[in-house]
Amino acid sequence: MKNWTELVDNTWTLFLDRDGVINVRLIDDYVKNIDEFEFIDGVLEAMSIFNKVFGRIILVTNQQGVGKGLMTMSQLDEVHSFMLQNIENQNGRIDKIYSCPQLKSEPDNFRKPSPKMAFMAKADFPEIDLSKSIMIGDADSDIKFGKNAGMMTVFVGNDECKTQPDDNFENLYNFAKQWKH
Repeated sequence: MKNWTELVDNTWTLFLDRDGVINVRLIDDYVKNIDEFEFIDGVLEAMSIFNKVFGRIILVTNQQGVGKGLMTMSQLDEVHSFMLQNIENQNGRIDKIYSCPQLKSEPDNFRKPSPKMAFMAKADFPEIDLSKSIMIGDADSDIKFGKNAGMMTVFVGNDECKTQPDDNFENLYNFAKQWKH
């Protein structure tokens, strides 16, 4: 267990996975519309706290449901617009969303655990220092992504993670409330 509040300041970047971190993960399915999108308890408050702590907040999400033809990029954009609006309404923010619609089988895809989405974020926001970044996820691929990009890693949830994260919490809010005053 690290003392994150002493380590992190506004020069740090927070990278977040979506399904299972921000919203309830659908088992063997994809969130294809806003009716299927449900925030995990405490996430909106967590995002408000992170807004005051981190210089940048980036969402990185594999969305192979698009590549499988189960949803369109337009539907994914609608879900993300709905999510962003709700986060902003609670004084939170996400500076940019990077989503990978490619199938695992596609060559040169940029799905996590590939660090390519982190490098895209660094290109868009040159002030991002990946060694002063934290990746929060609920899957082994999220933790590997963070490690592959040179970040600190936090695992949330109750599943097992094969890759050892730097820390773990039950959920996003439990990580965020360290900064709650």
